[in-house]
Amino acid sequence: MEHKIRVLVAKPGLDGHDRGAKVVARALRDAGMEVIYTGIRQTPEMIVEAALQEDVDVVGLSILSGAHMALFPRIMELLHENGMDDVLVVAGGIIPDEDIPMLNDLGITGVFGPGTSTQDIATFINGNVRRQLPA
Repeated sequence: MEHKIRVLVAKPGLDGHDRGAKVVARALRDAGMEVIYTGIRQTPEMIVEAALQEDVDVVGLSILSGAHMALFPRIMELLHENGMDDVLVVAGGIIPDEDIPMLNDLGITGVFGPGTSTQDIATFINGNVRRQLPA
């Protein structure tokens, strides 16, 4: 039996708009992944705790508020502190191009802006999950 890639989709901060996150979550589920959606207004601590509890392979962060440079470093720090360096972290939403290199330096390898095909996101995840999934 093949194990599905487990993806946590989270909305950090005070951003209350989650339509895009729900579209991506559904698309990833349709692509054969197991998706856990945490809902809106999650703290970095809540996101990492959920990632730990759910033993995910991927954390997908969706943000529209502009607070990504404040919230994403803390999430990455907490993932590292909890030994989750093998988890693929991707982000989407309104993220200026000039911030992408800094996010990449943090370990966020996929950054997807508005209009990105959900198929492109699923393909990226499938090709970049770091942990070897059990057969």
